[in-house]
Amino acid sequence: MSEPTTIQAGAAVSMLGITAVQAGATPAEGSDDVYRMIMGNPAETGQGQPLPANLTPEEYANLKTFDEADFEVFSNQRWERFAESHAPDVRVHWPDGHYTDGLDQHIEDSKVLFVWAPDLKVVSHPLRVAKNNLVSVIGSFTGTFSEPMPDGNGGFIPPTGKSFAVNMLTVGVFNRQGTMQEEFVFWDQHSFSQQIGLA
Repeated sequence: MSEPTTIQAGAAVSMLGITAVQAGATPAEGSDDVYRMIMGNPAETGQGQPLPANLTPEEYANLKTFDEADFEVFSNQRWERFAESHAPDVRVHWPDGHYTDGLDQHIEDSKVLFVWAPDLKVVSHPLRVAKNNLVSVIGSFTGTFSEPMPDGNGGFIPPTGKSFAVNMLTVGVFNRQGTMQEEFVFWDQHSFSQQIGLA
């Protein structure tokens, strides 16, 4: 089986609009209305969204793995369990455009988020779709900028004490072992920076 292309990964994102209609929105509704219906307030939406209907066993397993990775492993900083959802040589694409290779680097990058926001957690997955080995999940994470933030140059940015609630989109490409071989993570960095008082 050949590796998925960027076009295939993009197709997973385009499924979001189809799922919105399946969830009860009509094409005549404005896109802003559909977005609000799906997303809600990221600080208030709950985890308990049902999985889509008519999934194959592979698609179901991949979405369950993704849920476990966000709600149990990442949110509780159980780094020793990251290998349950990520391949050893996983490539992760971050919202600022850079990417990293390898599970160890992904764990280290994830740990840094908790240095300045120790209460960070993923609180919901209001929209989840899967097609073969691709998953696309909209999630929400919350936290508080309560500790000094590493600035990447050996210094620290003082905490602002501001809380945040951010919507994100992740597209995961799963391998035959049932772990992510590649992960694309997106969120609105400007809105995020505004919420924590840095923009």
